[in-house]
Amino acid sequence: MSNQLESLRQLTTVVADTGDFEAMRVYRPTDATTNPSLILKAVRKEENQHLLDKVIADNKQASSSELADHLLVAFGLEILKIVPGRVSTEVDARLSFDTQASIERARQILAIYHRAGIATERVLIKLASTWEGIQAAKVLQAEGVRCNMTLLFSLPQALACAQAKAQLISPFVGRIYDWYKKSAGEQWNEAANAGAADPGVKSVKRIYDYYKSYDIPTEIMGASFRNIGQIQALAGCDLLTISPELLDQLASATEPLQRQLDPQISKKNAPEWIASNEVSFRTDMNQDAMATEKLAEGIRLFAADAVKLDELIAQARKQ
Repeated sequence: MSNQLESLRQLTTVVADTGDFEAMRVYRPTDATTNPSLILKAVRKEENQHLLDKVIADNKQASSSELADHLLVAFGLEILKIVPGRVSTEVDARLSFDTQASIERARQILAIYHRAGIATERVLIKLASTWEGIQAAKVLQAEGVRCNMTLLFSLPQALACAQAKAQLISPFVGRIYDWYKKSAGEQWNEAANAGAADPGVKSVKRIYDYYKSYDIPTEIMGASFRNIGQIQALAGCDLLTISPELLDQLASATEPLQRQLDPQISKKNAPEWIASNEVSFRTDMNQDAMATEKLAEGIRLFAADAVKLDELIAQARKQ
């Protein structure tokens, strides 16, 4: 009997949102995404200690930032031995408001992959969807470097990413849901905000409808899920990046899974074209408390984990 994970694979490219190699072997995703938090969690596991040790031994003269990038790539290389597609590797979140520094770090990460024999098309460079991050992506994409725009919570961010010709965007479903649930407090009605009515799902559908209506080639990868209902409601999205826990739940579910997003349906109800530039981006983001707060919070959290990763590397270097 088919399960919902297998059904989803027929509609959507399934991506693993984890740094757990064994989980990737079990669930056979096409691509995999990582972030500083996932890598920090993975590198603390005893079975992955050899990767950190090798990075330090092979790069004795490297700076702390260079070592961090080498470590991220080391995990990326292991992931690429398992998945047939692409791995996403993130530029340090502390550079989210520095366009030039983000470009330089992205080039550094890609150069390490190249030295290991990995082709450019198998790597996605993750950048925060700040205005500065999006401008970095514009430069990198023009150079042939494919970018995955993360920490994306709104249509204005998605429009700017499309103008930058980003390869892929990662709208965060669960974190949008979290914000609205917290904001509503005791007034929150879980049943009334589930499935297609989930605020995170609605945000991704709005972006999907806009992109498909105007034939925007940037890929849409729903991310940051809290339950399989959110995933089921986005069946048909270009890609969905899913944690091992939710992949397991999908693999255990045998009810029929129906396509929910379809380009042809989107085009029949095409939204109005929206102009996008820096002024409109900053104005619209300022008007959207959820997107502004979740973007800032996401950068702070990823930056904090980047600091912890630096400390972990420094401690290992002394040993």
